This record gives sequence, structure tokens and C-alpha cells, in this order.
Amino acid sequence: MSRVVVIGGGPAGMFAAIAAAENGHHVTLLEKNEKLGKKLFITGKGRCNITNSSDMDVLFQSVMTNRKFLYSAFYAYDNQMVIDFFEQAGLPVKNERGNRIFPVSDHSSDVIAALQRVLKKDQVEIRLHSEVDTLLYEDSGEEGQKKVCGVRLSDGEKIQADDVIVATGGFSYQTTGSTGDGYRFAKEAGHTVTEIRPSLVPFNAKEDYVREMQGLSLKNVNVRIYRGKKVLYDEFGEMLFTHFGVSGPVILSASSYTTAILRKRPLKLVIDLKPALSEEQLDERVLRDFSEEKNKTFRNSLDKLLPKKLIPVIVRLSDINKDKQVNEITREERLGLVHLLKHFEMTITGTRGFNEAIITQGGVDVKEINPTTMESKLVKNVYFAGEVLDVDAVTGGFNLQVAWSSAYAAAMHLNN
Repeated sequence: MSRVVVIGGGPAGMFAAIAAAENGHHVTLLEKNEKLGKKLFITGKGRCNITNSSDMDVLFQSVMTNRKFLYSAFYAYDNQMVIDFFEQAGLPVKNERGNRIFPVSDHSSDVIAALQRVLKKDQVEIRLHSEVDTLLYEDSGEEGQKKVCGVRLSDGEKIQADDVIVATGGFSYQTTGSTGDGYRFAKEAGHTVTEIRPSLVPFNAKEDYVREMQGLSLKNVNVRIYRGKKVLYDEFGEMLFTHFGVSGPVILSASSYTTAILRKRPLKLVIDLKPALSEEQLDERVLRDFSEEKNKTFRNSLDKLLPKKLIPVIVRLSDINKDKQVNEITREERLGLVHLLKHFEMTITGTRGFNEAIITQGGVDVKEINPTTMESKLVKNVYFAGEVLDVDAVTGGFNLQVAWSSAYAAAMHLNN
């Protein structure tokens, strides 16, 4: 039985501690916060999207960075195993739109409670308020390679260990403790840390009319993002206008594809407000509405078609006189309106910061990590799991699947 220290009490850390303990190791879980799962508590708007039940092809396609690295880990501990684990831990789950798996209770606190029950059952030693300052090393006996022998806490206490699993998270939501400690540990061990960027994050928009619609949520719209004529992202879903730009599920996923490019140049975002209708069908619909409202002015004629906050903006952008009676609107003007509704454009200038990002893009370079075991190729007995690695996925439960699978891989391949 080896002594294992797991750094970080988030999803990857808790899961690694459980798997290691169930594999016969003596495990100490170190968390610098006052409680476990602080970031997990706020995921999925406080509901916690545990995983996604789609088939493996979809799981891999949903990973944006270094998906091949996860091949072994995903197959060794897949989404069905995650579902089974939580149900056996007393947490019933349900399947929602897009195969997203949530607790039946809709409370992320129940996910944390289930993990804590298993940690207790497996006799994992949990130490809160325990911030790791550095990893400790000794000569491995192999030429030029060192191995880990423990950790030193910020108060100077040393804890001996045969293996250390670094599961410190990324750099997003720093109020929950994700302050990049793991990147520092990795660099001190000689690892490369790739450029880190906020991901699954809202966009800033240039146009003032976007801010006029603050608080407006649009369901069932199609969002496309262009670099010149090239489509970078094309997805259907829900979005939200904010005081700075745009947010919501379809926008957060878009950031996975565009964050790096947005650092260099703005991009065009185009919303199809009526994706279920072709331009011809939408023209017929507008014509029907106009004929029913023929004595109304243009600005008062769109109530059936659009949400209230959107109307003044569309009226202004349409270049049709707002006080014109609808029966006087020309065919060209009407077709221009239809085109606007199918191609509502704005300029995205960048993303919000790490404090609003759900995850971090970038991290410990996976070329220096064994993909089967999650062990460092540079230092023996050091493992990395979860968001600290340069792996990220779109929304829908995929990032937590990365956490569970990588944590399990590390815990099942400890050297001692």
C-alpha cells in the first residue's frame, strides 16, 4: 500500500482520491479551501451537468484540444461508468436535452455530498485549509530523473508521499481557488505549460444596440461566427444579451472555437432569429402579419414576430421609417427586413476574463504526460488529472467527463 497525496478537492481530485483508495492505497486529499467541490457547486447553473450520455464518437468530437490524448482514458472509464458510479453512491440522475446528465434533484450540492459519502466510506483522509507550496523530490535512482517524495504546505509542514496526483484545476473562477497552482508545480518539475486562455466564456460585442437588449434571452436561434467568409462555428440553441455583449449556452460553446483567434482580430457573429423558416416562408409570415395590422405603423407591427426588447433595434437596423404604415412598406423594404431577421449581425471583439470563464484552455503540455497513466514523463510518480491538463471541451458535461476519466486513469496506474 503506497501513500498517495492528491492536491485539489474538485471533481478530478475527489474522484482520483476515491479510485486510489478503492485500489488499496492510503490517500490524503489536500484542499486549500474551507470545503470540497467549491467550483463544482456552481457548475451547470448550480445543477451540475455530471456527464453526457452520447456515444463515444460524440464524446471525442466534443473535446476541442488534444482529443486523441484522451482515447485510452475515455475507454477505460466511460460516461456509463460515471452514471453507474453516482447512482450506486445514492445519486439518481436524469437525461436532458443533448444527452446532458443531471442529478434528479437539480442540486449540485447532492453531487458533492455523494462524492463525500464515498470518500468517507473509503477512509480518505481529507485535509481542508491545506495549501500546497511545492512538491518535494528525490533522486529516482535512474540517471537524470528525479521522483516525487512528498509535498510541503504553505505553513511549512511536509507530508511524505510515494505518489502525488495534481488535480488543482485551471485558472477560471478564481474565487473558488483555481489560481493556477498546478501550472506552477508543473513548471517547477520541468514541464511545459501552454498558453492559457479563458474558455466557455461570454463575448464582448462592439455595437451599442447589443447592450440595449440586455437581459433578453433568445431560444431556438442559429448562431454562426465568421472569419471573413470562413464559418468557424455554426450551432443552434439558446443565447442571452448582456450589458457587455452576448452569453448563453450556444455562445459559451462558440468560445471554444474562437478564443485564440479573437486575441488577434474581431469576428462577425450572425444570428438567424427564425431558423425554422426559409426566407420565402418568413416573407409570407411577415406579409401575413402586415396584412392583419395594415393600419399600424411599422414599429408597432412586429409584436407577434419578435420579443419586445428586440423590436426597436430591428426597426432601426431595417432602414424602414418607424412611423411608416405597414401597408405602405415596399416589397424591397420587406425583403430587406426578412434578410435582417435571418442575418442579424454584430461584431465580437473579444472574450470576458477568467473570472467569467467556465474552464481554461491550455495547461500542462500533454506531450509530456503518459496518456494511459496520466504520469509525468519527466518526473516519476507525479500525475496530472482534470483541467490542469491542456485538454478542454464544449459545454454539455464533457469537461467533467474529462475530469472523471483522467482522474481514474491516474489513480489506477500509481507506481507503488
